Amino acid sequence: METLPLKDKVIIVTGGTGVLGEAFTKGIAQAGGIVGILGRNEKIANERAQNIIAGGGKAIALIANVLDENDLISACEKVLTKYGRIDGLVNGAGGNMPGGIIQPGDDIFKLNFEGLRQVLDLNLWGTIIPTQVFGEVMAKNGNGSIVNISSMSSKHVITKVLGYSIAKAAVDSYNQWFAVEAANRYGDAIRMNAIAPGFFLTEQNRALLTNPDGSYTERGKLVLQNTPYKRFGKPQELVGALIYLLSDASKFVTGTIINVDGGFSVFSGV
Repeated sequence: METLPLKDKVIIVTGGTGVLGEAFTKGIAQAGGIVGILGRNEKIANERAQNIIAGGGKAIALIANVLDENDLISACEKVLTKYGRIDGLVNGAGGNMPGGIIQPGDDIFKLNFEGLRQVLDLNLWGTIIPTQVFGEVMAKNGNGSIVNISSMSSKHVITKVLGYSIAKAAVDSYNQWFAVEAANRYGDAIRMNAIAPGFFLTEQNRALLTNPDGSYTERGKLVLQNTPYKRFGKPQELVGALIYLLSDASKFVTGTIINVDGGFSVFSGV
């Protein structure tokens, strides 16, 4: 009988009410994990938790803002009260915002500081603060895995998305820094890695990549032209890498970034 790779591991997924978050939470549950679906949308969080439970899995809805430390502490206490431990964290909360987008006709010396700051806060502090709260519990438990979400825009210049690019580059830096510092203090008790998705259609980028009628924008066509697979990714195609990084199969892996991108990151365009 096959052993489920995440059997009885308690995994928190921030951004669990989003498009990619749905694939993450379902995949973790199917791999035997107990999933904490953390997000601000109470209705969706509860629906997704109930769907997992109805399918024979285990899940708990956690209503919290990743930028509010007190929210996260309350969510952490709720999980510990029910399950007694936390084994993994997926920092899935993040995404782009209109205020962080620089259009071709915009003056690059008249940037929207507040808009850029909001995108930076969500993606960077929305990764660091949950790590502070849930990571400390895992370090004390002696066995935990944290998975961050990187981006193609952290290593390649992708026009328009300045705020998102800066934020994800910072997440990559934090991913490496924390992996080393945690190892220096806790050995292999807690590790941190990241997944860098290629282009997946989510609520944040749909308007950039597709028209209202479903056809591709000029930008969408350029993305596909520079993706050797010539298609966008499907959310469930991120799950394999995620389960690997959360499971004990990756016990000796820390500070790495796995690209799941249909070849985008290695293609020169020629």
